[in-house]
Amino acid sequence: MAKVADIGSKRLINLAPDAWVKWVTQRPEVVAKEILGSEFHWISRETDVLVKAYSATHGDFLVLNELQLRYTAQMPLRMRAYAALAQERYRLPTYPVLINILPPSSTLTIVNSYEQEFLGLRAIQDYRVINLWEIDAEVVFEQSLPSLLPFVPILRGGGEVSVVQRALQALRADEQLNELESLLAFFASFVLDTPLVQQIMRWDMAVLRESPWYQEIEQKGIQQGARRQLIRVLEQRFGEIPHEVEVRFEGESVEKLESLMDSAIAVSSLEEFVSILST
Repeated sequence: MAKVADIGSKRLINLAPDAWVKWVTQRPEVVAKEILGSEFHWISRETDVLVKAYSATHGDFLVLNELQLRYTAQMPLRMRAYAALAQERYRLPTYPVLINILPPSSTLTIVNSYEQEFLGLRAIQDYRVINLWEIDAEVVFEQSLPSLLPFVPILRGGGEVSVVQRALQALRADEQLNELESLLAFFASFVLDTPLVQQIMRWDMAVLRESPWYQEIEQKGIQQGARRQLIRVLEQRFGEIPHEVEVRFEGESVEKLESLMDSAIAVSSLEEFVSILST
């Protein structure tokens, strides 16, 4: 039986850091020098990876990689914060990259910059966005990107049985990569029937449920269900809900959404609910 994969973002990028930084920057001359600690004093996440890179043209700089399971409305502000903290700590130019793994809800538009104007002052942070579902699966094999092998099934053209089998063969051919089989199986289950995935992988899919990715997806499903239910209750009571109110539910915990549901039932107006939401 395959082992549960160590699927931390740092682990994935560390498989081939040179190939990774060339791919995310789209500059073949860039090389990775080292993977740095990215745990800032008030941010502790496993999804952001900071790589010190070098090119003859630009010298040393930072590539800030944020791997996000699904894009949320909070990402632009988060990318601004990460980029500023990284640059302040290491005193190097920073190239922020947001990698979205799965498509977001249809109500969200993915943007590639943070912009705010307040009292005549402007804050702007651009960052590169890579949506994995828009990337051709063949790129993974052509550019030797082992970090992306587990994601092949959800890439463009990667949902074919033959392509999934090709990715599996590549993982099993390298002792350093074969522990990522469960992650490949997880994403294959998005595009192929479970019995077919079991047949391809030749192992018990029960191991899949032990994957942190599976557990995160399951938790996000519960969160999305609670969010949709809260919106329905508000609409039934007060009519159309402003988009800016709905956006504020993104990323909230199930416990918080349940508490807001209680408030939505108890309040007498949408204004009263918004007031509670703001506290």
